[in-house]
Amino acid sequence: MNRINSPALHDRQRQMGDADGVRPYRGASLSHGASLTSAASLATASAAATRDPLRVLHILPSLDPRMGGVAEAVVQLVRHMTPFGCTSEVATLDAPDGPAFDRVDAPVHRLGPGRGFYGLSLPLVRWLRANRARFDAFVVHGIWQFHSFAAWSGVIGSRTPLFVFPHGMLDPWFQYTYPKKHLKKRIYWALLEQWVFNRADRVLFTCETELELARRPFLGQRHRLAVNGFGIDSVPNDDEVPAHAFSDAFPEVRNKRVMLFLSRIHEKKGCDLLIDAFADVAALDRDLCLAIAGPGEPALLERLKSLAASRGIAERIVWTGMLGGALKWSALRTAEVFVLPSHQENFGIAVVEAMASRTPVIITNKVNIWREIEASGGGWVCDDTRESVADALRRWALDTTADARDAMRDTALACYERHFRIETAARHLVSSVSLVSSSRKR
Repeated sequence: MNRINSPALHDRQRQMGDADGVRPYRGASLSHGASLTSAASLATASAAATRDPLRVLHILPSLDPRMGGVAEAVVQLVRHMTPFGCTSEVATLDAPDGPAFDRVDAPVHRLGPGRGFYGLSLPLVRWLRANRARFDAFVVHGIWQFHSFAAWSGVIGSRTPLFVFPHGMLDPWFQYTYPKKHLKKRIYWALLEQWVFNRADRVLFTCETELELARRPFLGQRHRLAVNGFGIDSVPNDDEVPAHAFSDAFPEVRNKRVMLFLSRIHEKKGCDLLIDAFADVAALDRDLCLAIAGPGEPALLERLKSLAASRGIAERIVWTGMLGGALKWSALRTAEVFVLPSHQENFGIAVVEAMASRTPVIITNKVNIWREIEASGGGWVCDDTRESVADALRRWALDTTADARDAMRDTALACYERHFRIETAARHLVSSVSLVSSSRKR
């Protein structure tokens, strides 16, 4: 397997932590740590918890779980900002008479539907301007749709702080892969999106790799960038998840060595690489089984299933569709290893969920948290090529013993505990809002 060496930690000394508890970007060197908590962060969060609650409005296109990581980020942050003295509300472009997506522990204002691809919604702008005085900050989640410009329109002319969480949407991978779409983004940036970032009090990133990549296409020295971190909540206890729920639902995986892909099925996720790589190693052990879980466009699913049939492994792959609740957690715990061969992945919530479930991971170096995972030993890292992915699967299938795999389960859990707990990210965001809001009020 082609392993990637992490950069030396001492090439340049990084100044860590400013008063708001997030790590400002100060150069090109990277460290393995996710957001490390400074004494200033703890002090600020403690002060926030003892005064009147902060009020934060989270703004995003939709809470539909099919939208992936952005919706889940808001659900998680809202829940875990509360203990640090923060009351949240959510504004979306979901239709008032549409599905409620009742997953978030906060009032939800459904101000859509937006018109067209970008979700144009003047009612959203009017609502934001009418209600901005109630909030200590607006936090925009995701960009390239009208909700971000609406947030700028909502705060312009006021002292309401504005934070932007791009969630990987500034990654230059999109520039190289979809040049026509990138040209449209360039135009949209020049006309609208740049004003959002120029007004932002902070542009927040889930990890340092995301921040580094985001600088290339659009951001400059004038933008105040910081690593806020991200993570997930604790996973359900063993007694909350039936041990055999996944194998009961899909008997094909029973008594098999399950390699699990669980994510949205999209061309950037490298599912074609995974199928080809699995075909290269499937004959090595008849007990190997690949489970592909997640929603996807029917046309893409058909192409992938045709690829599996052409490689003679159609009977060795289990297609589960989207998994949720106890069935999802059972799948993660049943798997011997979790595999995500993405060409681009900002954070990879499912990767962290796997490690929190004591399941080691195999990921590419295009998943932005690869440095933290490789350094901690929670998984293996390879290139996003068929050969490199196949080499990783081959090594896992042939060169690891049952004892070694069991030891890696403990290491994967330790990686989650150290780097990817949502409480740390929530505390950092509350600290940032508290500091900026206080300074605006002085």
